[in-house]
Amino acid sequence: MSGRRGGRRPGSPDTRGLVLANARNLFAERGFAGTSVRAVADAAGVDAALVHHYFGTKRELFLAAVAIPLDPETLLTALTSVPRDRLGETMVRAVIGFWDGDHQQAGIALLKAQVTDPDSTILRTFLGDIVTNALAANAELDPTTAATRTALAVSQIAGVLLLRYIVRLEPITSMSLDDLAAHIGPTVQHYLTDPLPE
Repeated sequence: MSGRRGGRRPGSPDTRGLVLANARNLFAERGFAGTSVRAVADAAGVDAALVHHYFGTKRELFLAAVAIPLDPETLLTALTSVPRDRLGETMVRAVIGFWDGDHQQAGIALLKAQVTDPDSTILRTFLGDIVTNALAANAELDPTTAATRTALAVSQIAGVLLLRYIVRLEPITSMSLDDLAAHIGPTVQHYLTDPLPE
């Protein structure tokens, strides 16, 4: 018998990983609103009930699929081990370099979800925590301006991520990481360390 359900995979750790991989691809392609649990199940060749069993709601599936597979401490170490005058360039290289790497699909899904769901806090928290911790770790930086500096630096980097991966604005999209760091780094550096307007 060759019915559709006959080919469904039973639950297993490998199946869970397959569901996540397909969810990541669909969320990146269609965004959060355009992706259904059934579509993910169909792509993975499993029943939708199994997806719900593993992950619960669609939002919980999304969170599992785009969970940033990088400990912010890794980036923080990079930021605290460079001279103060290279913080901006290093931050651009670290964050955008991560999005350029092996986890690009998860990153794109995350960006699309942030655009379509303003209540999503994953991206905001991730980038904000990195910048805030970098500022806190550098005793030379004024802690009274940390919140403003964090918001300004994150606005610059998040804007580049959006233009590079979602809007695909040239030459930002095809620009090398070295060129991005050279162009954007000084602006981020200014936000992090230069005097702010009174």
